[in-house]
Amino acid sequence: MPGLVAMTGVSVFLASTGGLSSVLPQGADAADSATSKVDGSYVPWLRKATRSCAIVTPSVLAAQIDQLSGWSDDTASLSQQGIARFTDAQWRTWGRDEDGNGRSSPHDAVDAIMALGRQDCSLVHQVTRLRTKGTINGDLVDLTLAAYRAGTGPVEKAGRVPAAAQDFVQQVKARLPQYEALVRQNPEQNTNQAPIAILAPPVTTLTVTSPFGSRKHPLTGVTKLHTGVDFGAPQGAQVSAARDGRVEFAGMTTAYGNRVVIDHGTIGGKRLETTYSHLSALQVTVGQSVTTGTPVGLVGSTGLSTGPHLHFEVLIDGQYTDPLPWLTPAR
Repeated sequence: MPGLVAMTGVSVFLASTGGLSSVLPQGADAADSATSKVDGSYVPWLRKATRSCAIVTPSVLAAQIDQLSGWSDDTASLSQQGIARFTDAQWRTWGRDEDGNGRSSPHDAVDAIMALGRQDCSLVHQVTRLRTKGTINGDLVDLTLAAYRAGTGPVEKAGRVPAAAQDFVQQVKARLPQYEALVRQNPEQNTNQAPIAILAPPVTTLTVTSPFGSRKHPLTGVTKLHTGVDFGAPQGAQVSAARDGRVEFAGMTTAYGNRVVIDHGTIGGKRLETTYSHLSALQVTVGQSVTTGTPVGLVGSTGLSTGPHLHFEVLIDGQYTDPLPWLTPAR
């Protein structure tokens, strides 16, 4: 890490490594090429830049920069500068002096990495909010990259990744394997604080039929993050609020069917929300205050669903997280 502080910009990095624009061979040598040409000392900054939003990983951020510039500071454009191709207006919003060299510049690789991470994490919050309310659907990484390329307005209007952003999203994701290899070769201990069990079970029996994590959707066939956990329960079973809070959303959505979102305020300085989806009936309205155990709806199979169950989610500061560690054991 001390060596990073001494780096004054991407030009030094490119001079010593020969640049990154050629780090795109296909096949078995892709990962080796990436890890041999990219300075591993940048990985801690990639991690730091994405620490506040788990959806955009260090490898996603690195692949995005690769797609934007090939990690080259050189560009014929007068309006877009540095490896992340920031405009002056964007830099005023996102740029800071991150490595302590006394200046904030899009031509400083560390500053650019951190600035792009901040911009992406802001977009993650925006698309997560739209997806939580059922306004848009799709993989959160894809939606975030699409919002970066086309803007959140077009993403919201399309309800998914718009056509104008599809090529960009695909090209970034094609670069992921090599940067995932780079990150693996530069490990860092996980220092995230463990969640605490402060949520009551939303259904009587917590029978997990599909856990949190990457999976192939049983209806669409698309592999993406399963943003919550599915609890198997009979049609019409009672669904209850997991904690005191205020109903933020209650209505029908395309993918989630009947859906309720409850804002529980802040826990340890972070906003806590829970969601309840595929309900056969709603029993609360927007703005209503609820307490732990308040009936919010009945188990159903509305929206994209293969059968009666509750899709339950936990969001911490707008980020999906595994709900199970937050739940107290069912009595």
